[in-house]
Amino acid sequence: MKLRNSTFAITVLALSSMSWASGSYAAPARFMAMGKSVKAPVGHIQFCEENRSACKGRDNSPVVVKLTEERWNELIDLNTRINRQIRPVTDEKLFGKLEYWTYPRGGAGDCEEYVLEKQRALLAAGWPKSALLITVAKDVKNAGHAVLTVRTDQGDMILDNQIEAVLPWYSTPYRYIKRQSTREPAKWTGISDTRVTTVGSVGN
Repeated sequence: MKLRNSTFAITVLALSSMSWASGSYAAPARFMAMGKSVKAPVGHIQFCEENRSACKGRDNSPVVVKLTEERWNELIDLNTRINRQIRPVTDEKLFGKLEYWTYPRGGAGDCEEYVLEKQRALLAAGWPKSALLITVAKDVKNAGHAVLTVRTDQGDMILDNQIEAVLPWYSTPYRYIKRQSTREPAKWTGISDTRVTTVGSVGN
């Protein structure tokens, strides 16, 4: 427990006092820069048609979560647990389709199934819907990838099935494209990810 407490304290301290030694670099923003409304991914449109209750609702006052030590540990535990519960299997093998978004079936799924299950579990644990946003990115191979963005007062945190650690968005090796709207879960917003390069590739 001491290690976990120390990790939480170090993380919050780093997020609260980010600075770069060289003036030629700007510290990355804690929150993703959001752009205009964009079309939802085809897979999410299909998911919403089949799971209407998951995509209903409107929040005129979206909130971020205060990142207490308890909630930080909850994110780590849930991310680790679900990553270990689900076997990575492509949609083509599971459903005979190149792209199909749904909750995990038979303990298997691809990145979208991981994301949807994490979102569902956090909602069941009392986290606000406006702070749990499915997000689409390009990975280090320029392939499409989905992660869950958790909006906290310390910045946007990423829950991912390829990286076990819960990390700030700018510490992941992805180029972010778009994510769910904070106000309406069926709508999506573009992300202005203007970083020159992404973080180096992580090991498999």
